[in-house]
This record gives sequence, structure tokens and C-alpha cells, in this order.
Amino acid sequence: MVSLRKWEDLPGFMQCEEVRGYYDILVKKKLSLKLKRIFDVIVAISVLIITAIPMMIISIKIATESPGGVFYRQERITTYGKKFRIHKFRTMVANADQIGTMITVSGDSRITPTGSLLRKYRLDELPQVFDVLVGNMSFVGTRPEATKYVKKYTKEMRATLLLPAGITSEASIRYRDEAKLLDVAENVDKVYIEQVLPAKMEYNLESIRKFSFLSDVITMVKTVLAVIT
Repeated sequence: MVSLRKWEDLPGFMQCEEVRGYYDILVKKKLSLKLKRIFDVIVAISVLIITAIPMMIISIKIATESPGGVFYRQERITTYGKKFRIHKFRTMVANADQIGTMITVSGDSRITPTGSLLRKYRLDELPQVFDVLVGNMSFVGTRPEATKYVKKYTKEMRATLLLPAGITSEASIRYRDEAKLLDVAENVDKVYIEQVLPAKMEYNLESIRKFSFLSDVITMVKTVLAVIT
């Protein structure tokens, strides 16, 4: 169940004035937080049942197309700064992190043919239902960032760590072509940290200010429509 810790039990780096305002908003949303977790579990189990066979087929395709594991397990950050290893279908060549930036651009040579198709329809994120079931993620929430980027958060951005990281969000919908935006950047990491991340965080923080169970459901519907179109 999604529940907020007492303010004094938050990690020290989150106990600041910039985070307090968002905390006070969420502490009044106990029912929505409970419904959010119930919704996550029910939908995650349903998705697993429906996609079990397709995921097996995708796994076989990935394994036979290029050397390397089926899953991509990069370290990410979720609630209260907790580290976890995210589940995603591998869409790039093995050891892609060691031969390029952690940010993927459009036409990235490290992306495999199957990976390109999975990314187009966001099918690479299907295994994240396992992360939702164990509570490291939610269906709706701020996308989990790598540790190096979380270290660049402003104090206000740390408020996004009050809730579990998410598979989708308003920011994810609006920046679904993020790779194309970074395609022309000379320094991808610099542009992401100084321009893209702050812009996305504006949407993430606004989502917390307006948080409700209904808003989560609406975001899920918008995500499905965005993928279809």
C-alpha cells in the first residue's frame, strides 16, 4: 500500500521547505493513495495474465537476435531515494552503457532492430509490471531516473520522490519524442540535465500538486491513446 512516512522519518535530504509543501498536499490524499496501490496491483496482475505469451515471444526474439540478456536492469531511484534495478526488455546491444551515454537519441546505433520496434510502441516497458507488483514503481508517476541525474535534482524536484516512480506520466506523454529532441545535441547529458529534465519536472511537480486517483486514471487513458496514435 502506498503510504507516506511521517515527516520526521523522511530522509534528511528531503526534509526541506521546498518539499514540505508537496508533502502537506499528499498527506491529505490518504484515500487516493490507497486506491492508487490497489489499482496498481489489480492492473499489474491483469497485464501479466494478458501479456504472458507475448512477453515470452519477445524474450525469445531478443535472445536470438543479439548476445546479451533478455532484460535491461539499470539502477534507478524511486520513493525516498531508494535504489532498485528496473526491469525492461533489452532494446540495445549488450553493454550499451559502456559504449555511449545513458540517454538514448533518435537513430541510436546501439538499438537493435527488435529494440526499435519495442521502443516505438513502448513494449520494452512491459516487464516493469514486476516492479509495480513489488512496490518499487507505480503505473503513474515520475519516471525513475538514474542516480547520476537524481544527484542533479533541485530541492523542489526531490518532492517527486515522495511517491513511487512511474511507468507513465504527463511528462512522459509530452516528451515521448525525447530522443528526437536530444538527437542534435552535441552534449546529450548537458542538454538533458539543463533543459529537458527541468521541463519534465515542471509537469511532474504539477501532477503532485493536483494528485488524485482520478488524475492517475486519466493519465493512463491518455498514455494508451498516445501510444495508439
